[in-house]
Formats: sequence, structure tokens, C-alpha cells
Amino acid sequence: MTQPGLFAATGRRKSAVARVQLVPGTGRVIVNKRPVEVHFPRAILRQHMMEALAAVGQVGSFDITVTVRGGGVAGQAGATRHGIARALEKFDPSLRPVLKKEGLLTRDARVKERKKYGQRGARARFQFSKR
Repeated sequence: MTQPGLFAATGRRKSAVARVQLVPGTGRVIVNKRPVEVHFPRAILRQHMMEALAAVGQVGSFDITVTVRGGGVAGQAGATRHGIARALEKFDPSLRPVLKKEGLLTRDARVKERKKYGQRGARARFQFSKR
């Protein structure tokens, strides 16, 4: 059962999955029960994560709680960004055109390609020798 005033969404990037909850508030951000500065120590990742709020001019107007699993820190920041954008759309459907134009609602489907058997890597081939 969801509480009124809570907007929840799921964001994905690479192999990371973020469950995001937005509640109107003061701008406090908690990621995996820790402050955002602890989970994402690099400022660029925190900035990337908050792009959706910046695009609609809502920075500091929501308390955000995130549970993120899988992937690395960059994938997790991207998943959180996607989740925040989707939750903002639930909060106010009129924000959709702005979020869509910025490409924040699109799930970035690029994932690492698997290594093929008999080869050095996903696309790398062993050097060809004619003789």
C-alpha cells in the first residue's frame, strides 16, 4: 500500500536497478540507507543523478529515497537518474515533454557485449597470419 504524496518508480541502466521514492520535502537524498555523498563520492555522478530534477527546476523540493542494486557506480547513478525522471512524471504528467526532450525517460539500453569463445574479447580478434 502506497502512502499519499509518495511517487515511486524504477530506473535501469546497464545491469543496475534503482527503486526510487519521491516525497515532497527539503531535498534530502538517501541512497541505500546512506547519504548520497557517501554512496556517490564523485560530484559528477551526483550531478548526473540529479539531472531530471534540474531539467524541471525542482532541485531541493523532494526528499528522495533510493535502493539501488547491481552494476557499478556509473550504472547506478544512471539508473537512479532514470528512476527519478519516471517518478517526476508520475508526480506531474505535464512534465513529460520536458523530460522526454532531455532524453531522461528513455532507458539507455547499451550494455557490455559478451566475449565470444575462441577470441580475445567481444570484438577483438587474434591477429591474422598469412604464413
